Amino acid sequence: DEEEDYMSDLFIKQDVKPGLPMVRRVKEAIQKEEKQKEANEKNRQKSIKEEEKQRRDLVLKSALGSENKGFALLQKMGYKSGQALGKSGEGIVEPIPLNIKTGLSGLGHDELKKRKAEEKLENYRQKLHMKKQANEQAADQFRVRFKNKQEERKMEGDLRKSQRACQQLDMQNDIDVPKEAWYWLEPEEEDRKDEEDKEDACTSSDLSVSEKLQILTAYLREQHFYCIWCGTTYEDSEDLSSNCPGGSAADHD
Repeated sequence: DEEEDYMSDLFIKQDVKPGLPMVRRVKEAIQKEEKQKEANEKNRQKSIKEEEKQRRDLVLKSALGSENKGFALLQKMGYKSGQALGKSGEGIVEPIPLNIKTGLSGLGHDELKKRKAEEKLENYRQKLHMKKQANEQAADQFRVRFKNKQEERKMEGDLRKSQRACQQLDMQNDIDVPKEAWYWLEPEEEDRKDEEDKEDACTSSDLSVSEKLQILTAYLREQHFYCIWCGTTYEDSEDLSSNCPGGSAADHD
């Protein structure tokens, strides 16, 4: 059915809705006509593609006949339908399938998309691997710091123990002043010796806790024949060297 001409007298004479200008009616009619044309064109293109696909599938499913020049040449060389190619029959039986390209993208576009997707996946895997390595490294660093902190606290405890022993032995031998200020515990340090966050009593000294412990251990052995690790006072240097394993905690393990 043909649509009425919107410029005809019949169309113009039609009653218009109250408040709706004629220009708007004309514009709506034009838009409607354009949409109808687009729909008809899409349906026509769709039907053409469907027909092409049906014809293509029909041809691909049909076996080659003797009218095909290539098939005729194969027959002249001894080929029979259903037989594998090759002199010994080790070749293919079915033809290589066609890869029909129906999209509008250029050649190689699908391969490019596939390669980009693989690269994106590989980058994601690398990021996960790097994140895992960073987490493992952070965990290792935490364990090392924790172990060092524990060793440092233990060494500080050993130093306080040596300072206390040094003060007692010096006073027993009528030594009223320590050889070095840090050889003895200060009075306020004695009350808070068990606090983990206490400051070192000898911050003015450039020696580390390890160095102080070694020096004080040697002083106790030489001056008082006392081994802080054994907890024993020996009679003399000969008795000390004969019965004491050494001058460190590791030597007594």
